[in-house]
Amino acid sequence: MSTRPPSYSSQAGRQEITLLIVLGFVSILLWHSPYGGYLLYPFSILATWFHEMGHGLAAMAFGHEFERLVIFPNGSGYALHLAEGDPSRISQAMIAAAGLLGPTVAGCLLILASRTHRSTKAALVLLGAALLGSTLIWVRSTTGWMVLPLLGGASLLLAFYAKEPHRRFAVQFLGVQGCISIYRDFGYLFSRGGYMEGRLQMSDTEHIAQALFLPYWVWGTLITAAIMAMVFYALKIAHQR
Repeated sequence: MSTRPPSYSSQAGRQEITLLIVLGFVSILLWHSPYGGYLLYPFSILATWFHEMGHGLAAMAFGHEFERLVIFPNGSGYALHLAEGDPSRISQAMIAAAGLLGPTVAGCLLILASRTHRSTKAALVLLGAALLGSTLIWVRSTTGWMVLPLLGGASLLLAFYAKEPHRRFAVQFLGVQGCISIYRDFGYLFSRGGYMEGRLQMSDTEHIAQALFLPYWVWGTLITAAIMAMVFYALKIAHQR
C-alpha cells in the first residue's frame, strides 16, 4: 500500500501560513527593538488609518456625516463624524467597535485576497485607490498627507508592475500588519482612555460601556476574542487554497 505525497497546493498553503506567522513574530520583535518602530512606522500609520476609517465608515452607515480624519505623528488619530440629533446607543457602540475591529478585518481580507493571482492584484488596486481617495476627501493632517499617498502609490505600483510573488508577499505582509496591530493597542483595549494632544479622550471600549452596559474591560475581552477568531479563520481558509 503506497501513500501519496502532499499535493503542491497543500505544501504551498502550509508554507504560506508559516510565512504569515513568521512575519507576525518578526514584526512584534521589531516593535521591541530600538529602531524597529521607525522601520514599521508607515505601517503603524496604515493601522491607524484602518482604525479611523472603521469609525468613519460605520458612522456613515448610520447616517452620520464623516467630516475628517486626523492622524498625528505619534500614530494616534481620530475620525470626526457629525450626527443630526442624538445618535442611538446602538449606533454609538457599533461605531466605537468598528474602529477596534477595522485593522483586523482589513488584515484578514488582505490575507484571504492573497489566495489567487486575480484577488491579490485587485486587493492592491482597491487599497491604493482607497488610500488616495480618502486622503483627498477626509484626511486633514500633515502626517496623513505625507504617508498615506506614498502607501497608496506603492500599492498601485505593486499591483501593475510587480511580479506575482512580490505582489502576494506585499499583500500578506500588509495583512499581517493589520492583524497584529491589536498587539500594539492591547493596553488601549483595556483602559478607560488617555491623553491625546493634551486632551483626555475616552477609549473606544469605554465609549461602548457608556453607550450600552458592562464595564470597558468586558468589552475589551469580547473584542479580543472576536479578533482572535477572525485571524484564526482567515489563516484556516488561507490554508485551504
